[in-house]
Amino acid sequence: MKLAGLKAVIRRKRYAYKPHKPAHVVENILNREFRKAYQPMTVLLTDVTEFKYGQQSKAYLSAILDYGENKIVAYQLSKANNNALVRDTVSQIKDQLIPSKTLLHSDRGFQYTSHGFKKIVAENRLIQSMSRVGKCIDNGPMENFWGIIKEEMYRLKTYQSFEELEQDIKQYIAFYNTRRVTLKMGLGIPA
Repeated sequence: MKLAGLKAVIRRKRYAYKPHKPAHVVENILNREFRKAYQPMTVLLTDVTEFKYGQQSKAYLSAILDYGENKIVAYQLSKANNNALVRDTVSQIKDQLIPSKTLLHSDRGFQYTSHGFKKIVAENRLIQSMSRVGKCIDNGPMENFWGIIKEEMYRLKTYQSFEELEQDIKQYIAFYNTRRVTLKMGLGIPA
């Protein structure tokens, strides 16, 4: 293209990656062991994703996926992507966590590598696991959920307000947890 003097008209949006200095990092204990059958509340995956609404506003959804049940067991929507968002999400299931048995896996986002999150892990006696740098597949089932909610709910509609987005997320997660048909449900569908 350069030799022929051609230039692309459409350019992909490029995101500036701002690396942060993690305060606390742990190894990838889960290590993509997604084929195993897990008991409920023993393997939890968590992450934060972004949704846009209105003219230029953003909302951040923090969620925890129970991999054994394939259900979202906690979530929090906020206008700020900060440590409080993640803390409040974990606090929703504090009484259901199994000390020394619940593994909580995340990426290496600033919230999960903070001293505050390390304190939450210690207080609840959780086993913490983190994806390797730049390997989003290490948290594949959580990333898969983000893809599903964005395709099945978010991209179908334009949201004008935070409240409108919040209501649809609440309804979609209830649908995902109770009525969305999956092969894992064992409904006699041949594999």
